[in-house]
Amino acid sequence: MTDIIILPGIGGSGESHWQTHWEKTDPQMRRFQPSDWDRPNLEDWTAALEREVGLSPSPPLLVAHSLACLLVAHWQHVSTLPIAGAYLVAVPDPLSQAFPEEAREFANPPAGRLRMPSLIVASSDDPFGTIGYQRGRAQAWGSGLVEIGAVGHVNGQSGLGNWPHGRDLLTVFASGIAARRR
Repeated sequence: MTDIIILPGIGGSGESHWQTHWEKTDPQMRRFQPSDWDRPNLEDWTAALEREVGLSPSPPLLVAHSLACLLVAHWQHVSTLPIAGAYLVAVPDPLSQAFPEEAREFANPPAGRLRMPSLIVASSDDPFGTIGYQRGRAQAWGSGLVEIGAVGHVNGQSGLGNWPHGRDLLTVFASGIAARRR
């Protein structure tokens, strides 16, 4: 059984967010805990992720949304802890007008290939990152890419509820990782 670490973006993924739904219904999933969800600090969020990954008995799978996708790119560059893979939903573009000023230090994530298998899940009308930007991130990071149509920022406001399609994508991604390990 692989540990799954939920990595919300700014605000911590509220009650209507699919990450919260998943975490409440799956004992394999737990949420990392930075000091402040609303005023993100790259050093603090990186340390929180390092602590959480360190608690896993085997390499965990990261399920990141929005700003946490950029966190994963930064963290994997400085950490040596083993990681199974990263499921990255709604990667934001730090150069977009919508990118929050309080998250500026998360900009400029390492551009090279991520050191673990990764999958980007992208919406065609995400106000925080165009589909073109997310395609570029997938290419730069060596990530797979699944485009899911027009569902906004793939968050609580998108009305996805438990988001069964996203859960199916995660299951297929995790199965592919497990098959490669055999």
